Amino acid sequence: MNFSVVSRWVSRISKQQFQRVMASGSEKEGASVNTAAAPLNRLASEKSPYLLQHASNPVDWYPWGEEAFEVARKENRLIFLSVGYSTCHWCHVMERESFQNPDIARIMNTNFVNVKVDREERPDVDKVYMTFVTSLSGGGGWPMSVWLTPELKPIYGGTYYPPNNRYFGRPSFPQLLVSIASQWQEDQDKFKESGGKIMEVLDRTSRLPAPGTEDMPGEEPISRCLTQLTRAYESEYGGFSEAPKFPQPSNFNFLFTYYALNPHLEDAQQGLSMALHTLSMMARGGIHDHVAQGFARYSTDQRWHVPHFEKMLYDQAQLTHSFLDAFIVSGHPRHADVARDILGYVMRDLSHPSGGFYSAEDADSLPTPEAKEKREGAFCVWTWDEVNSLLGAPVNDSHTTTLAEVFCHHYSVVDGGNVDPYQDPHDELKNQNVLMEHCTVEETGQEFCLEEAECAEALARARQILYEARAKRPRPHLDDKMLTAWNGMMITAMARAGAVLGEEKYTQRALEAGNFIKTQLYKDGKLLRAAYASQDDGVSLGSEIEGFVDDYAWMVRACLTLYEATLDTSWVVLAEELQDRQDTLFWDPDGTGYYLNRPGDSSILLRIKEDQDGAEPSANSVSASNLVHLSPLLGRTDMLTKAEAIFKLFADRLNKIPLALPEMTTALLVHRHPPTQIILAGKCSTPSLNKMLEVIHSELIPNKVLLLADETSPGESILYSRHSSLAKYHPKNPEECLVYVCQNFRCCLPVSKPDQLRDTLKSPVSNQ
Repeated sequence: MNFSVVSRWVSRISKQQFQRVMASGSEKEGASVNTAAAPLNRLASEKSPYLLQHASNPVDWYPWGEEAFEVARKENRLIFLSVGYSTCHWCHVMERESFQNPDIARIMNTNFVNVKVDREERPDVDKVYMTFVTSLSGGGGWPMSVWLTPELKPIYGGTYYPPNNRYFGRPSFPQLLVSIASQWQEDQDKFKESGGKIMEVLDRTSRLPAPGTEDMPGEEPISRCLTQLTRAYESEYGGFSEAPKFPQPSNFNFLFTYYALNPHLEDAQQGLSMALHTLSMMARGGIHDHVAQGFARYSTDQRWHVPHFEKMLYDQAQLTHSFLDAFIVSGHPRHADVARDILGYVMRDLSHPSGGFYSAEDADSLPTPEAKEKREGAFCVWTWDEVNSLLGAPVNDSHTTTLAEVFCHHYSVVDGGNVDPYQDPHDELKNQNVLMEHCTVEETGQEFCLEEAECAEALARARQILYEARAKRPRPHLDDKMLTAWNGMMITAMARAGAVLGEEKYTQRALEAGNFIKTQLYKDGKLLRAAYASQDDGVSLGSEIEGFVDDYAWMVRACLTLYEATLDTSWVVLAEELQDRQDTLFWDPDGTGYYLNRPGDSSILLRIKEDQDGAEPSANSVSASNLVHLSPLLGRTDMLTKAEAIFKLFADRLNKIPLALPEMTTALLVHRHPPTQIILAGKCSTPSLNKMLEVIHSELIPNKVLLLADETSPGESILYSRHSSLAKYHPKNPEECLVYVCQNFRCCLPVSKPDQLRDTLKSPVSNQ
C-alpha cells in the first residue's frame, strides 16, 4: 500500500467549502474561549492530568473507549484521535490555537467523533497509531493527530497542525478537517478499503523474525555499538549528536558497563572518557537546573545551554544511575553531588505523601501572576537586573565583591540575556539568561581572589536566594500521575543511590515507593498502570488501567535493586512473582519476546514488540537484562533461555544497528561474561556485614550476583531453597562477616576485612 495515495486525497482541498464553514464564526481564527466559564465536556470525569487540561475545550471530546466507538459506528462518522501528554509544549500550542477555538471546534464536533488519549496512560494506543504516522510521514511526535474509520483503522495522520497556513507546505488544521470530512462523504468505501490495506501493511512490517531464523548474536553488536558511539560522539561539548542534544542515558550505561568489564582495553578507556566528559558538560550546562536541581528533557543547542524546560521523572531516574556510575569509576565527588542534586529535586517536587513519584513538570508557565499567556522557561530564567537586585550583598565582611558579580561570572549571566536568538524563535527568552557554568568554582574564585571553599559557599548562598525568589513565581503545571513503570525506574535509582552513597534517606525513600506500589498498584497478583493524586493527599486509581509490559519490567528491576541495597529477600520473591506474571501476560507463545500489551483488547489493532531504546529503554531490553540477572540469583535456567531468545529475536537489529538498542546491547555484554557470585556469610544488618556491603556497592560490577548466607533464618530465605550450597557458608562468630567471591565455578579464599574484599573484587578470580 502506498501511503502517499491518502496524502493526495487530503491535498484536494476545497477552499469554497472551507470558507463557507468558517464564515459563520469569528474572523479571528486564533480566538480562544473563556475557559474559566466554558462548560465541561466528558473529560472532566477523567483522572489523567492531560485529559483534564482539555475538559473545558468547546470540542466534544470522548476518552478512548467503547462509548466513542459506538457513536462512530452508529452515526458512521470518522474518529479524530488526538494523543499527547500534559507537559508537552506543542500539545499546549495546538490546544490554545485550535481546540479552544469555537469555530474549529464546531467543525470537529459536526464531522467527527473526537477522542483524547494520554499517551502515558495508554502507550498501547499511542504505539499503534505512532507506527502509522511514522510510516506515513517518516517522522512522529506529539501532539499526534490521526483520523480513523469507525472500525479504528487509520487513514491519515500527522503531528501538530497550525490553525492557518502560516507554515509553508503544511496545511492548516481546519482545512484538513474540512477536506477529510468531504472525502469521507464522497467515498467512504475507498477510505475503509484504504484503512484495511494500511493495517495489513503495518501488521506485516511490525513483525519480527520467526523463531529459529536468527543465531545468537556474539561479539559483533558490542564492538559495533562502541564504534557507532565513537563516530557519533561530539568531542567539544560531549553527547552523541549535534543539536538538539538528548541525554541518552542508555549510551552511558553501555559505556560504563563495557569499561567495568574491560578496564584495561584502550577502547573501553576511550568510551569512559566520552561518558565522563559528556556528563560533566551536561552538569555545567543549562539543561541542568542550577537553582532548583534536576535535568530538563533535552538541549536545543550543541552546548547543552538552552533546554526544552520540561522535567520528566524517567530522565531523573536514568541520569541518577549515570552520575552514580561516573562517581564510582572516577571517584570525583562532583558526580556524586549531581546525583544528590537530582534526587533532592525528586524528593522535594515530584513526591506524593503516600510514597509515589509524580510524572513530570511542564516547560511552560506564566511569567508573572498577572500574565495571560504562558511562556516556555519562564519559571527558570533570569534577567541581569533581577540577579543584581537580588544578589547585591557582599560575598562576606572582608570582600567588597558582591554575590551578583561572582554569580554572574560563574553562571554566564549578562546584560541583555545570554540566549542565542536562533534558539528562541518565539522571543520567549529575549533578555533572559539561562544559567550555565562558565568555569570551575576554583577558577571563579581565582577571578575574585577567593579561596575555592569561600567561592563555593558564596555561590550556594546566591543559589538559595534565587531559589526563594523563584518560589514566588507561578509554578509550571505538575503532572501528578504516578506511573508504575516510571516509579519502578525511580525506585531503582533511589535504592542504588542509598547503597552507593551510603545515605540511608535514599534507601528509605525507595522502600516507601516500593511499598506504595505494593499497596496501591498491585491488585490480585497484577500490576495497574497508574495512580493519581487526589484531594487531601489521597490517591485515586481512576479506571484502574491494567499494567503494560514496561510496568512489570521496571518493577522487577526495582525489586532486584531493593534486594541488593537491603538484602531483604522478600524483594527477590516479589521480583520472581512479577517476572512470572509478565511471562504469562506478555510473552509471545507463538514466537519469542514480549508484546507491549496483553491480549484481549479488541480496540488495539496491533500487538507490537518494541524494538528501540529511546528516551525510555524498551521493555524487551530491560527484560533481557532482568532475566540475565535473575537466572543465577534464583537458579532458574529457563530465565536465561528466555533472555537468549530475546537476543536472537533482535539479532538482526543488534548486529546492524546496535545503537538503536544500547540497553539490550548492554544486557548482551553482561550475558557474555560469567556471573560474579558474591556470597556474604553473616548476620544481616550487623556492622561487619554492612561494611562489606559498602565495599561491594563502591565498585562497578555489572555481572555481580549477591547471595546472603544468613544462617539465623535459612528457612525464610528463598535463596537457601534455590542454592543448597549456601548452608556451607558461615562465619566463625556471630558478629563476623566472611565474603566469598566466585566465578567460573571457582571461589577465592574468604575475606573478612573491607580492604581485603576491595582487593579481591579488583582481581579476577581466575588470576588467584
